[in-house]
Amino acid sequence: MSKRQSSLMLVVSFAISGTILFQMGLYVISMLAGWNVKFNLVAVCHSWLKAFGLSFLEYVLDGLVIYTLLFLLWKIGLQLIQTTRMKKRFQQYKGEKLTIEMSQAFGIGKEELSVLSHPTPMAFTMGFVSPKIIVTTGLINLLNHDELRAVISHEMYHKENRDPLKVFLLSLSSSIMWYIPIQKWFHHKYSVIQEILADDFAIKQQETSVNLGNALLKMLKVGKQEKMPFTYVSFANTSLNHRIEYILNPLKEVQLQLPFKIALISLLIFSLICGLFIYALA
Repeated sequence: MSKRQSSLMLVVSFAISGTILFQMGLYVISMLAGWNVKFNLVAVCHSWLKAFGLSFLEYVLDGLVIYTLLFLLWKIGLQLIQTTRMKKRFQQYKGEKLTIEMSQAFGIGKEELSVLSHPTPMAFTMGFVSPKIIVTTGLINLLNHDELRAVISHEMYHKENRDPLKVFLLSLSSSIMWYIPIQKWFHHKYSVIQEILADDFAIKQQETSVNLGNALLKMLKVGKQEKMPFTYVSFANTSLNHRIEYILNPLKEVQLQLPFKIALISLLIFSLICGLFIYALA
């Protein structure tokens, strides 16, 4: 696994979604402001549909644009509301004394870590602008010091890499642009790579995989954690099979074979969009 692979996925996924959203944004602005956007992609589609006697499909295109943009705004708004609510709820469970003790024990700023008084063993990273690591007293009671350090190191990788924001953007792209199926694959595989890279970081920090492996197995025995209604990256909720395989055999590469059918369909859809745009500019 390499950071280069995950970065490539981000670039390709954001290039696809960015191109389409940019065109849709121009189209909406042109309608509202009365601009004449000569080279707008959706406008070109309209003219083609008229030429082939399929003008009724103009409304389908308009509906797709409106649906995509409204769904985008709704998903972003819902995320902000849910995150705000959960932060307020977490504040009620925050143990100030334990937070200070943990911060000092692991050399982390108290603004970067919060300890919640809750019996369920949990460790995750949340926040887009200033990501924060959250651990519970249930986790502290479950793991020994070295295992806990491995978990904190794992989450520190996610924090420094700003994975909550990146995962949210990929999730957003895959949900609002369901008509480009490769976006969903990018979202899933990026999560797999980042979890393994975070494990690798924790293993290198301690120069052993024993503590990380023990922590993961203990949390698996406790049971699957309940998924929270906002975007975050959790220690024991993602890519467990791949991670266990990597911990047992770090030299073996986890295969991330690109699905040919999905890639072909996505390429055809995106190529059609690009082709129409190039035709308009010619």
